[in-house]
Amino acid sequence: MELIEYTPNSVCSRKINVEVEDGKIVKVKFLGGCAGNTQGVARLLVGMSVDEAIERLSGIRCGFKSTSCPDQLAQALIKYKNNK
Repeated sequence: MELIEYTPNSVCSRKINVEVEDGKIVKVKFLGGCAGNTQGVARLLVGMSVDEAIERLSGIRCGFKSTSCPDQLAQALIKYKNNK
């Protein structure tokens, strides 16, 4: 199992931790942010492939911001894939 620790930019969440095993997301935990939304996103991603999560979450915006907590999670997963 691999642990991804990511510090997001321009969102309310201060840290995102993701556990990945065999290319699938096992667990997601946001520190900060809108608790209901981040918990919902985290639960929906369990069992999803890293590639599918990136495809679904990339580009989601929060209000007038150019990013969001889900988009920042996608950025964390992209960085993880690029470093493999």
